[in-house]
Order: sequence, then structure tokens, then C-alpha cells
Amino acid sequence: MTSPLTPSTIHDIGYRHYEGRRLGRSYVIRSLFVHNLRAVYGLGRPARAKVMPFLLVAIMMLPAAGSVAVLAITKEPSTLIRYAAYAVLLQPIVAIFLATQAPVIASRELRFHVVPLYFSRPVGSFDFVLAKFAAFVTAIFALLATPVTLLYVGALVTRPSEETQAPAMPSVGAQTTDYLGGMAGCAVFAFVLAAFALVIAAFTPRRGFGVAAVIAVYLLSSATVGLVQFIALYNNNYDAAGWAGLFTPFNLVDGVQVGLFGASGSTPQGPPDGIGGPVFALVCAAVVAGALAVLYGRFRKAGLS
Repeated sequence: MTSPLTPSTIHDIGYRHYEGRRLGRSYVIRSLFVHNLRAVYGLGRPARAKVMPFLLVAIMMLPAAGSVAVLAITKEPSTLIRYAAYAVLLQPIVAIFLATQAPVIASRELRFHVVPLYFSRPVGSFDFVLAKFAAFVTAIFALLATPVTLLYVGALVTRPSEETQAPAMPSVGAQTTDYLGGMAGCAVFAFVLAAFALVIAAFTPRRGFGVAAVIAVYLLSSATVGLVQFIALYNNNYDAAGWAGLFTPFNLVDGVQVGLFGASGSTPQGPPDGIGGPVFALVCAAVVAGALAVLYGRFRKAGLS
């Protein structure tokens, strides 16, 4: 036992500064991007977080696989789902993906009030928003582009030989051109749909409310535009029916595919000829820019609280 008279000793272990390589702002942004992209698909999270995103991915793949199988049996090019039409045909599934996964990206930090902790590092409000937005855009693009790519690969693999090829079968060059146009459409869809869903989810910190809000806005806009287009087409007002597509995200992007990429329309009425395509493209750009501005303001305010 130590005697009370024994002098104590203080050991100076020192404080050493970090002397390693400082990875800096770009590394933080890249880490945020990877973290959010993994979170969308539930990677690194409990098993229940993976069920919904991967189930929706599987559902998205089924029509493409079935279309390729029918093409392989019948050798009829018309049985293959058009690349540019895939997202529009499966928009309910895409809308569910947006509704369930957008709150994962936009509202978790708001719900738990941890946004100021992120801004204590060398990352600004816009960097934080940009990383989140880019991650969700990438996740949506993967969801849409994977089945479209399956359609393209299936069309090439099941293509008959030159001797037995049906006259109506598109050439490889035509297939590739259509595929690239479809991929460009998937990219535009990813940007616009990410903007649409993240803004809604960012203002509804509770996940359940976020899911309901995204679905409600999607259903309301689609139903309203569909009704307006039906009435306009019934009265032979094709221009009004075309312009109505500006007010719902799937019709908006399909208008860009029709007006700028030369795809066949997948909605009741495409954009008006002439300036329709450029106007639809400008509205898409404005939606994305506006969403980034709104998200920046939302997270910047949360970071100061």
C-alpha cells in the first residue's frame, strides 16, 4: 500500500498533432456521396432496410426479362419494350422507390438534428446537398438503366443470324442508337425525379409523412394532368394536351425524350412541335436548379439551428 507521504508522479504523455495526410473537402464530399448511395439500397444497414429497395429492383427487372424471353421465342421486334418507354410504363414502381427511399436521403439528419455535426467538418452546405443529390440521382439511374440495358443485351443476344433474320428486325446500329437515347432519357429521369422527391421529403422529417407526401404529389399531379389531357384531346386541342405534360414529372421527361431525342411518345400527348422539346428541356433544368436551391436553403437553415 502506498504511503501517504510518497510523492505522486505526473506522467507527461504529451499532445501530438496529427501529421498524416489531410484528405480535405473532396474526400468528405466523396465519402458523403458513397454513404448516401449505400443508404438508398440499405447497404451497411439492417436487413429490413434492404428489403424494399431490392424488391423494387427485382420488380423493375421482371418486365425486361419477360420481354427478352418473348423476343427470343417469337423473333418479333415489336415484342421488345421500347427503351425510352420503360420508365413511363413502370412509373408506379419508380414512384414507390422515390417515396420510400427519398426520406432516407433527405430527412434522417433533419429528424435527428445532426446536420450541424456535418458542417463542423470542412464541408459547406452546398457540398452536403450536392453529395446527397448526386447519390440519389445515381441510385435512380441504376434502377432505370439496369433493365434498359438488359433489354439491349437481350435484343443483341437473341438476334437471329443474317440468313434467317426477319426484314423488320432493326440493325445493330439502330438498336445501339435507340439504346443510347434510352440511357440519355434515364439520366434525365434520374435528375428530375430526384429533384421532385428530395424537396418533398426534406420538408417532412418524419419518414412516414415523407413517403405519403411523395406518393400524394405523384398521384395528384398524374391524375390532374391525365384528366386535363383527356379533356383537351376529346376537344381536339392537341397543343393544350401537350403543354399539360409540363406539370407532372414523368410526362415532362417523356416530352424531352420525344422533342430532343426523337423517341416515340409514351404518354397520351407529347410536346407541341417546334419549341415544345426545348421548352420541356428548359423546365427540366429549372426544376433541378430550383430543387438544389431549395435543398441548400433547407439544410443551411438546419445547420445553423
